[in-house]
Amino acid sequence: MTKNQKKYLNIIIKLTIVGLALWFVYTKVHNQKNLAAFTKLVNGLDDNVLNYALIIVVLMMFANWALEIVKWQYLTRSLQKLSFWTATKSVFCGLTWAIFTPNRIGEYGGRIMLLKSDNRAKGAVLMGVGLFAQLVLTSFFGALSIAWFVTTFLDTPVAINFGIWMIAIIYALAFVVLYFNVHWVDYWVGKFKFLARIKPFFGVLLEVSQRELRYVLVLSLFRFIIFTTQYIILMVIILPDISLVAMVLMIFILFFVQAALPTLDIFDFSVRSFVASNLYAYITTQEIAVMAIVSCVWFVNLILPALIGSFFVLNVNYLGDSNT
Repeated sequence: MTKNQKKYLNIIIKLTIVGLALWFVYTKVHNQKNLAAFTKLVNGLDDNVLNYALIIVVLMMFANWALEIVKWQYLTRSLQKLSFWTATKSVFCGLTWAIFTPNRIGEYGGRIMLLKSDNRAKGAVLMGVGLFAQLVLTSFFGALSIAWFVTTFLDTPVAINFGIWMIAIIYALAFVVLYFNVHWVDYWVGKFKFLARIKPFFGVLLEVSQRELRYVLVLSLFRFIIFTTQYIILMVIILPDISLVAMVLMIFILFFVQAALPTLDIFDFSVRSFVASNLYAYITTQEIAVMAIVSCVWFVNLILPALIGSFFVLNVNYLGDSNT
């Protein structure tokens, strides 16, 4: 391929990615009835209180992704030193790729493009460590919350309730054990001959220390707290009659179900709304309010970052090394 051919192909790739992202945003926002319902719902609320709440939710979104940027810098520092600005572009490019790929798998490809070509495969493995840390927290709190939900709202015998709690605790702790033994992945990959070609890339897991895993998990915990707090802020203002404990535990279940169901971001909002409305039906009759809150948080956490990332996508070289 000639230099000019690479140049034009690179431009086509960029425009395709940005075009898909913008199309996704337009179709979801333009047809998003729940955003209109949200506006109608909050008309009776104090404008200042609501405005401050939305500002805080948006600022927390930036804080959330700032933590992810720091985590990405930390995980890749043994491979390649990334400035905070380069890591920022890397993370936001990944977010743009993620919204139109199944189960957000495109986030891997979008993010590692800012690494040198020789480091991209290992970078994807390390990125997996960071995402797994987030999944550990979602699974841990989600499993325990589901046990609470079943034993609180469903009519089950005491013996079955005990079994449910035991299963939930074992399930939650299993994720913690797996996380702190992430090097096992390298061992199991080596057991399959058809994975022999990618086995060398997983060797990077052997270099990740327990201290590093703890640090990544702490950063992920702060992100988890931010996610949860965004929902709490809006729910406390719009649905003040809901018990705080029940509200939080339902949020944990919502996160768990979202993580467990394979989906495309194009349909992700529908999944979130359906799950949230059915869960919260046990503690409130305000289904539209719940769906509108989910709509708002979804827009702030996924759509705004994807729009920001679309600008960075245009500065990435998809046919070679890229640090710009």
